[in-house]
Amino acid sequence: SLLQRTQPQLQGPRHARTDGPSGGTAPPTASKRHARDWIVAYMKMGAAHASAARNVVKTAATTAAVVNSGNPGDCAAMRRVNKVLPSTRPHWVGDGFHVVPVFSTLAFTSAVSPFLMLDYAAPKHFEPTTSRRGVGKHPHRGFETVTIAFQGEVEHADSFGHRDVIGPGDVQWMTAASGLVHEEFISRNLLRQGGVVEMMQLWVNLPAKHKMATPRYQAIQKEQIPNAPFPGGRVRVIAGSHAGFSGPASTFTPMDLWEVQLDEKDTVYEFDLPASYNVMLFVRTGDVFVCNREEPVGKARLVMLGEGGRVRLRANEDNSSVVLLAGEPIPEAIAARGPFVMNTQEELMQAMADYQAGKFQKPA
Repeated sequence: SLLQRTQPQLQGPRHARTDGPSGGTAPPTASKRHARDWIVAYMKMGAAHASAARNVVKTAATTAAVVNSGNPGDCAAMRRVNKVLPSTRPHWVGDGFHVVPVFSTLAFTSAVSPFLMLDYAAPKHFEPTTSRRGVGKHPHRGFETVTIAFQGEVEHADSFGHRDVIGPGDVQWMTAASGLVHEEFISRNLLRQGGVVEMMQLWVNLPAKHKMATPRYQAIQKEQIPNAPFPGGRVRVIAGSHAGFSGPASTFTPMDLWEVQLDEKDTVYEFDLPASYNVMLFVRTGDVFVCNREEPVGKARLVMLGEGGRVRLRANEDNSSVVLLAGEPIPEAIAARGPFVMNTQEELMQAMADYQAGKFQKPA
């Protein structure tokens, strides 16, 4: 995950964070104090993910009003814009991913359920180097990480034997569930030559009944992801379904993860989503008008929509693209601390104990 993590056995817990391509964790053999120090450092990411750092536990009703308080009026049959989240300052996750924490202070709250956190790394050029750039080994339990590569390549490896390199258009969907240790780096091949990296990583919550499932890894190649065409654009369906096309990703709860491409200015596209879903739109490129909002929403901004079923987009620039995040909220408490997302404080403590005991490995 794009969690920055420091390898305490090498350099000590200088900086840490909660997601991104490569997190880190002390090896299972590390002393309890060493592992505890690492977790403390991990939590010092700061305001970007303050809700996780404070070990916040929120019920599903706590922030539902942020998403579900749609107002009547124009576009009454459609979802209305409830909130456009302010821009946040980017920061480094490890030394390979310069990301913006898109959900900001709403991360790890029911306002964005079933999702937890979203980091976006805007296009960045890396000079040729023989050094590794990214995040080293770190643990996860209780959720999934979804990494989408737009430009460049990202390498993945985990303690259950999964190894992969994803390139432009590819997706990796890693289910940490009962627990694993993984790492993420910019690919060696790209760093040897130099090049541009653009990617995002989404954390997806798991319901309590699946938090201790066996970890798994879905390597989803660009060619496996269907494109649903419409006049002036297309919808790339990663998860869920649209216009008769089903995404290749297997999910534990109902959700849609799409990329909507609007090729030309003034292209309009409308589509329906289940009324019970929380719906968010991340503008990756260009400017987009969303239903009732008079001002367009610019790139790297997140729109939170209110109640309804239908969504209307209109491009304000050529080559505008939107990542749609929509899903059935999980009506359960969220307990998050560093690399673990469970339902109670006791479960968080058990996750740390299990990690220290070396239980985040594939059974022999």
